[in-house]
Amino acid sequence: MIEVERLNVPNGDTVELDKVLFIGDKENTLIGNPIIKGAKVIATSLGEDRGDKVIVFKYKSKIRYQKKTGHRQIYTRLSINEIVKPEE
Repeated sequence: MIEVERLNVPNGDTVELDKVLFIGDKENTLIGNPIIKGAKVIATSLGEDRGDKVIVFKYKSKIRYQKKTGHRQIYTRLSINEIVKPEE
């Protein structure tokens, strides 16, 4: 399972990611320049989740300025089904 930035995909649908940068196993590795042409990853969406809260605090001394805000990023959880290598 991996978490990626929010994708507009319903829970249970399959996603095809075609911008693959690196494929590797125990014997072989493929490194893209910048991507591997013809390679793709097929994954299933497991729904959306929110990350931990990040506190943003801005402060300037001697000016009496301070501002506190928070942010929670929304992620899509993916389960990898298959990694398709390019045909050579």
